[in-house]
Amino acid sequence: MRDDAHGADCVIALDVGGTGMKGALLDRDLKTLRTVRTTTPRRSGPDAVTAGIATVLRDLDRSAVALGLTVRGAGVVVPGVVDEETRTAVYSANLGWRDLPLAASLEEATGLTVSLGHDVRAGGAAECRVGAAKGVRDACFVPVGTGISAAVFCDGRPVRARGYAGEIGHVVVEPGGEPCSCGARGCLETVASAAAIGRAYSARTGRRVEGAAPVAALLAQGDPDARFVWDRAVEALATALATLTTLLAPETVVLGGGLAEAGDLLMDPLRSSLARRLTFQQRPELVPAALGDMAGCLGAGLAAWDTADGTSPPPRPLGGPRVTAS
Repeated sequence: MRDDAHGADCVIALDVGGTGMKGALLDRDLKTLRTVRTTTPRRSGPDAVTAGIATVLRDLDRSAVALGLTVRGAGVVVPGVVDEETRTAVYSANLGWRDLPLAASLEEATGLTVSLGHDVRAGGAAECRVGAAKGVRDACFVPVGTGISAAVFCDGRPVRARGYAGEIGHVVVEPGGEPCSCGARGCLETVASAAAIGRAYSARTGRRVEGAAPVAALLAQGDPDARFVWDRAVEALATALATLTTLLAPETVVLGGGLAEAGDLLMDPLRSSLARRLTFQQRPELVPAALGDMAGCLGAGLAAWDTADGTSPPPRPLGGPRVTAS
């Protein structure tokens, strides 16, 4: 907590994940005045998740009052398909929402002005404003963890497409490959997500591991099976990033999520593999994320400040045209 917090303005920022929530009170410089972490009650159903979010927002609001802070609004970011313009949680397999007017529900429950966003786009916005891609107008933020997604920024603007843009995890990199939860086969997530890397090593060796971190550790020790699984994942990521580069020509690609914590074990071979795939394309700078697991929370805070200052676009009325997934 900062000593000069008393009497200042702040916003509430909340990053809602499938297993946990990260909340904070943030000042205008995105300095953290108070933080909170708690579990997401998804096992109790979608209504319980919404109620849990409202509880965290109210608790942070009370904390702000106790500190003498004036809350200017709240930013909440969630996974799945999110339409920021209508402030709707369109779909989330993990949290059970479908076409939920989440921002309005939270406003009714808390009395706060709520800006709703997508967790990855919010993290990307934070990386572009204050992180690894600061000052870059054409950038992509690609967190690789349990799943894989992307936040795309062109000419300094986020590409949203009513919530459907950026699903790089469902680019097919191995046609006819393993089934994906989305219904397709051979998607990037089935090869290069942290969960997929752990599954692949376990299946290849008969030695069960959870996620990519143990595989990275075994790779560093010279394990040949870890090398095979890791190289396959790197090649798949490079294939997807080459497609992204050809279509969007980003200046910078920021790699985040748990896999990026492997550092040079990932970044060096990925840079080489991507370079081999590119011919005429503008080659992006490939860099690790700077903000860690607070990127989404900071992005939620940025959105809340933009709304408070009147710099966010006005909401689109519910019921307007929207692209639907087939």
